[in-house]
Amino acid sequence: MPDLKQERAVQTRRRLLVAAAELFDQFGYEGTNVADIVKRAGLTLGALYFHYGNKQGVAEAVMNSQPQVIEPLLESEGLQHVVDITLVWAHRLQVDPLLRAGVRLAVEQRGHGMSDATSFNDWAAIMTEHLQIARDNGALRSGVDPEVVARFLVGACTGVQLYSQLVSDRADLMDRTCEMWQVLLPGIVSEEARADIVIDPARRGGE
Repeated sequence: MPDLKQERAVQTRRRLLVAAAELFDQFGYEGTNVADIVKRAGLTLGALYFHYGNKQGVAEAVMNSQPQVIEPLLESEGLQHVVDITLVWAHRLQVDPLLRAGVRLAVEQRGHGMSDATSFNDWAAIMTEHLQIARDNGALRSGVDPEVVARFLVGACTGVQLYSQLVSDRADLMDRTCEMWQVLLPGIVSEEARADIVIDPARRGGE
């Protein structure tokens, strides 16, 4: 029954990932140990070592799972898809420990001896792809480089959420994300496409 065995492996990895994320979210990397992760997951140390190698391995998996948390919730494309990524992200950061832990680990990782830019690069690649669609559809201003905008957005969103976390425990993150787009859009979107781009907290579900 190879399919059943594979499904069990997927479920085991998921249980370990979620348990680790809940602990990393609450206690940080240094305050979490593998014994607590497997206890919360209801699994064994052997399972964690087999699937993730060690605590750093599971931390990197949590950190790099961010796009998989957000992308399945989105149905839009082009520039609207990029806007929706940030709106859904702003909302899910307040309710989803897997995403919160991923962001926390990504930002704090240098302090724990890690240096993995995968999550940032993955977001930039996803945004670049949809900004290229927007450019091909005439939604971007002439001369706007999708890769440059994508890199800027990844950095901007990182900074916005850190600022929001500091001043309001992210309670105002959605408002700050919308403000970011209100400032940014006039510089990158064509006049013809401007009216079609929706910046609305109601799109936090990605519809």
